[in-house]
Amino acid sequence: MSRTTKIALGLGAAAVALGAGLGVAGIASATTTPTPTPAPSSSAPADNFAGGHGMRGGRHGHGGAEFGTRAKDLAAKLGVDEAKVTDALKAFREANKQATPPAPGQRPDRAAMEKALAASLAKSLGIDEAKVTAALEELRTAEQASHAAALKPRLDQAVKDGTLTQAEADAVTKAAEKGVIGGR
Repeated sequence: MSRTTKIALGLGAAAVALGAGLGVAGIASATTTPTPTPAPSSSAPADNFAGGHGMRGGRHGHGGAEFGTRAKDLAAKLGVDEAKVTDALKAFREANKQATPPAPGQRPDRAAMEKALAASLAKSLGIDEAKVTAALEELRTAEQASHAAALKPRLDQAVKDGTLTQAEADAVTKAAEKGVIGGR
C-alpha cells in the first residue's frame, strides 16, 4: 500500500473517530436526563439539562451547561423566554425517550427527529414551525462553522508536521463545515 493511501486511510479513520468522539449530530434530538439531585422533590436546574445527540450531552462527555447556552440562544432567536424553551425541550425529550438504546451502528433518522423537534417546539411555544426550523438551522450552521474554525490550528499544525497534506486538511475542514464529521 502506498504512503499516500495509508495517509488517506488514516485521515479517514481519524475523521470518523473525531466525529464519533465529538458526537455527530445537530440540534435535532435534544435528549438525555437532567443531573439527579439527592432530594426526591427537587429537579435539576435548566443549565444541567443535557441534550443528547444533537444538543450535545450525555453520550460523548458534553454536558448540561453547554445545553443551557443552546437553550438560551434558541430562546433569543425565537424571542421567547428561556424557561419556556427549556420546558418545551424537556417535554420533547420525555415524549421521544427511547426505551432501549439503538443497535450498534444504527442511528435515529436525523431529519425526522429535527422535523419532530421543530413541530413540538412550535406547538409548545405557539410559534410558526418554519420560524423554529430556521432558528434551529441557523444555530446548527453557526456551530458547525465554529467547530471547523476550532479545528483549523490543529490541521495547520498537522500539515506543517507533514502528517497531512494541505488537500487532506482542506477535506477535513470542509467535512466539519458541512456537519459530516464532528458537527455539533
